[in-house]
Amino acid sequence: MAQAAFEEVVEDFEFLDDWEDRYRMVIEMGKALAPLEDALKVPATKVDGCASQVWLHITPADGQFHFQGESDAMIVQGLIALLHKLYDGLPMAEVNGVDARVELGRLGLHDHLSAQRSNGLRAMIERIRQEAVAQA
Repeated sequence: MAQAAFEEVVEDFEFLDDWEDRYRMVIEMGKALAPLEDALKVPATKVDGCASQVWLHITPADGQFHFQGESDAMIVQGLIALLHKLYDGLPMAEVNGVDARVELGRLGLHDHLSAQRSNGLRAMIERIRQEAVAQA
């Protein structure tokens, strides 16, 4: 089961018939994320496998999974925002129980992302999963 914040996105998507409107919503979500400090944009936080530049900084606290992220591509920044709504604040032990492919599939993303963007999204999800295991 997805977090309430992600469920809100699913509900919002249901009201948007046009994929351009959905893309705009994803981009706006990305713009709303706090920028990642330049000091955190280092090789250790960079996500390999993405066509654009992507950094994820994992910061677990009190047994919960938290992260910040940033990309130099607007749509990818929006994908980071979606992942943030899906994972941020979950108990560490629950992160790997989230089937991100299924949850994001509820938004219809698989049919509307390029192969490169889909590969990048998978790389971000894999990094989140790996970090959750390493930090647990």
